[in-house]
Amino acid sequence: MESAIPQHLRQARKFPVATPAAFQPPFPAWSSRFAPLTGQVVMAYFGVQSLQKLALNDLSPVTDVFAQADGPLFWDGAECVDAQGFHNCMAIAYWADVSAFDRWQTSSGFAGWWQDKSREQGPLGWFMEVVCPTADRFETVFSSPDCPEGIGHLASHISDPILEHGYWGSTRDRLPVAQVDGLAPGGVATGAGSGSGSARQRVPGRDNLCLIRSGQDWSDTRDQERGLYLDDMQPVLEAGMTFLRDEGLEIGCLSCRFMQVLDSNGLPIEKTFGLALFDDLANLERWAKTHPTHVAIFGGFMNYVQTLNFQTQLRLYHEVSVIPASAQFFEYVNCHPGSGLLSR
Repeated sequence: MESAIPQHLRQARKFPVATPAAFQPPFPAWSSRFAPLTGQVVMAYFGVQSLQKLALNDLSPVTDVFAQADGPLFWDGAECVDAQGFHNCMAIAYWADVSAFDRWQTSSGFAGWWQDKSREQGPLGWFMEVVCPTADRFETVFSSPDCPEGIGHLASHISDPILEHGYWGSTRDRLPVAQVDGLAPGGVATGAGSGSGSARQRVPGRDNLCLIRSGQDWSDTRDQERGLYLDDMQPVLEAGMTFLRDEGLEIGCLSCRFMQVLDSNGLPIEKTFGLALFDDLANLERWAKTHPTHVAIFGGFMNYVQTLNFQTQLRLYHEVSVIPASAQFFEYVNCHPGSGLLSR
């Protein structure tokens, strides 16, 4: 085994790890490895919103220009229904550096289209949520070494099995920046918001905002395992995501969407992921360790793998980022007041 933190990002710790003494993970997991990143990556979430059912094609003004120069290195589509009953269709796109993202916005015509006043009218809402963490401010973990998801599609290779997983506090132990920074929540940035009460609203960033994308792929499950997942695990997972969506603010969850992944033709496939923003990594950790909804998810998963003697085809992953206020952009155009971070 090796550490989830790559060698070039390791440094003398000011904050100790939570790894138990002589710990051996109960099952293997892996982390993405990248050719050394010298700046910020871009995780961009483009969305369209309507009370009517949407299709991936409704995002074509965005996705059609992804193929132009300096477009994303990977993107995928997904959909959900929010707490207010609005349909949301999203394209989640990844760039390896901010300068390419900035060039793409201008040269592709996206920036002009996004700023056009016509976005502020009509039956559709639009939103753009962008975070740009440096390499030391995000981490990944995968239950399978050969099926990348999310930012993992930008990786140069995968690690050997890692030590820091399968115990409470392991997410923080995988974050390189947490070696020297307690990642306490900061205040909301001043002067970054705009448009309150108008059709176009900018939400200011907040220091050490925590984003998690946590997914499930059950496409290769069969027979007993498929039944266990669909009948036992999936309902408990959905209950946890619904709690975070509808009641999460009381525990520090600012936004949660439980997303159904779509293929390139806009059809649903056997993949989902939760996409959530917490005001503080500690609040995400607290929910995971102590809240009944996640205790049920974790307990259900352990029962699942033990029933199958740890021989499973279900693939799980997550990516967690902790982002400074200056590296966030959240703008909502013609969206309902409960969209994303608008009411937070």
